[in-house]
Amino acid sequence: MIKHFKILLLGVAILAAIPIKAQDSTLRKHAMGIDILVSTGGLGFGTFYRHEYSNNLSGFIDFSISEASDENEVNYIDYYTGQTYTPGKTNRFLVLPLFIGAQYRLFEDDIVDNFRPYINAAAGPTMIYMFPYQNDFFTDLGSGRPKYTVGGYVGFGAYFGSERSTLLGLNVRYYIIPYRSGLQSMWNKQMKDFGGFFISLSFGSAW
Repeated sequence: MIKHFKILLLGVAILAAIPIKAQDSTLRKHAMGIDILVSTGGLGFGTFYRHEYSNNLSGFIDFSISEASDENEVNYIDYYTGQTYTPGKTNRFLVLPLFIGAQYRLFEDDIVDNFRPYINAAAGPTMIYMFPYQNDFFTDLGSGRPKYTVGGYVGFGAYFGSERSTLLGLNVRYYIIPYRSGLQSMWNKQMKDFGGFFISLSFGSAW
């Protein structure tokens, strides 16, 4: 988990080092990019498309894939092989949500354009790919099966830099992805919640 946040901190440092330029206030109606997601469950990656309706309001669609793990899992390192293992773990999970949402910019008249805070929310169908925890990750990946549910998230964040054609941003999100009947994560435990807090680092371009 520590290495995941080191990656995130590196991204934040890159954002902080971006030079401030003259403000480009031109409205860019379309934007696409990628997200790097960090949570307690591990790393994730995603992509998004956004359409701006005004300086304050935009709609978007995003897709991501990330790991999910039970909060009771404890990882150990084998002294002889150096490999990590989790006692009692029976299944791994990949969460693949396809969400449609809205984003609203805050304090447009009070804050300079180099820092553009916003709130956002999204919802949509979600696939949870469940596969056994027996061998290594890629060996077991082909033995999985999909499960389906719906989910969503709410969040807040900001874009940095005055150049509107380049998107660089940070977003903190809380995902709600329930699976009511539960999926077996450990030999004595059913996992019913695949959400939680995520930090997203976004890179993209607008036109």
